[in-house]
Order: sequence, then structure tokens, then C-alpha cells
Amino acid sequence: MSRYLVSGGAGYVGSHVVLALLDAGHEVVVVDDLSTGHRGAVSGGATFIHANLSERKRLGEIFAAWKFDAVFHLAALSLVGDSMKDPLRYCRENLSNSLNLAETAMRAGCLRFVLSSTAAVFGVPRVTPILEDAPTTPVNPYGQSKLMIEQALAWAEGANGLHSAALRYFNAAGADPRGRAGEDHQPETHLIPRAILATLGHAPPLHVFGTDYDTPDGTAIRDYVHVTDLAAAHIAVLPRLERGSVRYNIGNGAGHSVREVMAAIERVSGRKVPYENGPRRAGDPPSLVASSALIRAETGWTPRHAGLDEIVRTAWNWHLANPQGYAARQAA
Repeated sequence: MSRYLVSGGAGYVGSHVVLALLDAGHEVVVVDDLSTGHRGAVSGGATFIHANLSERKRLGEIFAAWKFDAVFHLAALSLVGDSMKDPLRYCRENLSNSLNLAETAMRAGCLRFVLSSTAAVFGVPRVTPILEDAPTTPVNPYGQSKLMIEQALAWAEGANGLHSAALRYFNAAGADPRGRAGEDHQPETHLIPRAILATLGHAPPLHVFGTDYDTPDGTAIRDYVHVTDLAAAHIAVLPRLERGSVRYNIGNGAGHSVREVMAAIERVSGRKVPYENGPRRAGDPPSLVASSALIRAETGWTPRHAGLDEIVRTAWNWHLANPQGYAARQAA
């Protein structure tokens, strides 16, 4: 059994990474300040520590109390729209907190570091599906902040022996098939839960950001990867880190438009998705689709829940069972 630290383990992807590690028989310590995460999202099988990554002294105490085999770093500011409004905060906090965590880990002798990165590092891609060596030209501060972290970690490998995996997520979606965790953001900005909440009558009609993109139906195309598959990718990269740092794109390799997602929700639910059309959102590229060939070849990882309807179904079931998100669990 190994012991792992998961920063941001009370968040959407982080809570699923925690479940994957626990299901594999490992010990997990979660560090989260609950600014966007939920205490109820953290499995009872994990140790929870309420702390912010800016607290360097607190981080030192955590690494002194436990010996970790690797760090999974998922805590970050992550809203594209907000990053366009407050770019300096995104660049400052995401980079500073990541460096605090990485430096503390290195000083403690923990030299495997898995970073939650993003497809936003690519900006508007010239070619799709996107390969890992595609030009990195972010078009929003969120993507820029993640790219800066990747670059800093690359320098740390040569200077300090830190082996890192930058996992460039495309669009995480769905929920734990066993219903143990799901997606609950305040406010909710992701397409699938926004559309589901609108369909259930728990939110206003879905606002479609842009219908004039150069895509088959005019709406933006994204590569949706099931959050459970994404969590599995974090574990799959650990053996590869023994040979050095890596950067991997994590997606299904197939894109779906906003209208196609709405159609999938209607098929799964048997209900119509209420929606209204609006202008494009600043910083959004028309299409982001990944090639995940590299991580598949080097680690054997492959999505187990690749179909759009299956992804939507797990999300729909979670929202049906948890109409208040994690609020009811936290009140219990």
C-alpha cells in the first residue's frame, strides 16, 4: 500500500481521484481549503486536512507528519471567464501555490508530482486532434497559468530531480458510476451539468455561448472524457514517472458539439433541454479535441466510459439522486 497526497481532493475531479486511489487499496490524505470544493465530496476513507496551499508552514507540517509516495495536485482557480476578468490573480495564485506544494514535496524527498493541467494551454489549435507537441499559445489567463506551472516543473526536473506528469485535461464530465461522487460547482459553469440542471428545472434555461462557430452545427466542439477515466489516468502515469517527466493529453479523441450534448441529454432523460442562444464567450476556442495516443501507448490507459450517452447518463443519475448537490450530505 502506498500513501498519496491529493490537493483539491474535495473538488470534482479531485474527489474522483481520491476514490480511484482508495479503490486501489492506497492511503490518501486530502488537502483542500474548501473555497470551491465540498467536505461531503471527500470519501470517509481518506484523511482530510483543511488548509490552503499558500500556507507554507502548514504544508511543511503535513509533509513532516506523513511520508508520501507521490503528490496529485488538483487545487487551482479554473474558470476561464473569471480568468479573463482577473488575470493577475489567476497567474499569481495558481503558479505560487503550485510552487509552494512542489517545493515542499521536494524538500521532503517526494519526487513524483502529478499536475492537473488543461487543454487551455493550446489556445486555438491549428490541427485537431491535438498532439502533445502542438504549439502552446493560451488565449486566456487560466491556460497561461497552467502552462507556467508546467514550465516551472520542467526546470525542477533538471535542477532537483522532480519527476512530474502534466495531465492536460480536455472536458471532464459524468459522475462516479456507483453514485459516490459527482459534479457540484457554485456557480456551475460546465455544459453537461448546466444542461441537466436546466432540464430538471433546478436552473434557468441553458445559455448556449455562440452559434456561429466554424463547426458543423455552429456550436463549440469539445472532447468529453469521463471523470472516472480521468481519475484512472492519474494512477496509470505513476510507473512512467520512474523514467522521467511526461506531458499527456487526456481525452476520448472524439469531439461533440453543444447541440450534440443537448441531444444526448434528451435521449437519456426523455425530456427536452430548455435553452436560449447567446453570443460567444471571451477566450473560448471553437474546437478542442485530444489525441490521447501517447498516454495509451506508454501506460496502457484507455477510457472505459467513452460513449457520450454513458457519460451523460452517470451525470443525470447523480443529479437525480442529489438534487441539492453535496449540501444534503454536509448538513447530515
